Amino acid sequence: MSTIILGIESSCDDTSAAVISDGILCSNVIASQKVHEQFGGVVPELASRAHQQNILPVVSEALRQAGITCKDLDAIAFTRGPGLLGSLLVGTSFAKGMAIGLDIPTVDVNHLHGHVLSHFIKESEDQEVPEFPFICLLVSGGNSQIILVRSPFDMEMLGTTIDDAAGEAFDKCAKVMGLPYPGGPHIDRIAAEGDPNSFKFAKPHIPGLDYSFSGLKTSFLYTVRDNIKANPDFIEERKSDLAASLQKTIIDILIDKLAIAVKETKVNAVAIGGGVSANSGVRNAVEDFCKRRRIKAWIPKRSFTTDNAAMVAIAGYYKYLKGEFCSLDKPPYSKVEV
Repeated sequence: MSTIILGIESSCDDTSAAVISDGILCSNVIASQKVHEQFGGVVPELASRAHQQNILPVVSEALRQAGITCKDLDAIAFTRGPGLLGSLLVGTSFAKGMAIGLDIPTVDVNHLHGHVLSHFIKESEDQEVPEFPFICLLVSGGNSQIILVRSPFDMEMLGTTIDDAAGEAFDKCAKVMGLPYPGGPHIDRIAAEGDPNSFKFAKPHIPGLDYSFSGLKTSFLYTVRDNIKANPDFIEERKSDLAASLQKTIIDILIDKLAIAVKETKVNAVAIGGGVSANSGVRNAVEDFCKRRRIKAWIPKRSFTTDNAAMVAIAGYYKYLKGEFCSLDKPPYSKVEV
């Protein structure tokens, strides 16, 4: 008998459902929310309402694509946190209600753990997955972390951001440049046409393996402000150079700390995860970094970098095999649990 897990993800502004059977991905459906673009960022109340509208058709479509019915499920995995509390409540409540109706267990998943374990999503039986231990550079809109992964259940955070994350730096600077939200993909596209050495932005000097991107953001804003005074068309004329220099600086900050982590832990593999890992510059930089050190680089498919239920389902699958189930009285949480 196969072990079939339904995963549900609703931590921010994407409603997603996926089905995994014995660790093999059968479906992964995502409904994105366009309503936030006009506001330049995610509006929590609007996100919650959109989740309520999307979750039933998304789950139904995931089951249909997997060729199964509700009665075939062994468990339901769901993101319990961190994330937007209202959005998490929608996914959590739906998962619990569905599990009660089917009389099957629920498995709660940490959203960040899901990103780390996205490398274990298999689309075929013979697909290669990482060996433990490895370092995961987790970079997204709200998190920039270096994690030592010893097993699906043993992850040690070696460093994290003390203020803005890399994704926030991309988005906030993109907004100054007049680019649509989310700004990261637009920065990535425009940067390909610019000179990454055109501008020098501040780099932090934070001890240890922690990150900081607030100084970079401020340096970027001051550069734009000072140049606009002399030339009102500065942003439009130098947009690609600004994007390329910003992207290079962020990548340098990420790689500098990653190099220290690899040296200290002596691991022979590095993985990346999170929304910013879709950035072509980040992907190329990590590949080059690993090639120079002759260690293995694990670069996820772009479809598994953003918030998706496939990563929730695979994380839930491992917890299910271990017998770690979630009691129905556990509420969602908005911040990282220590």
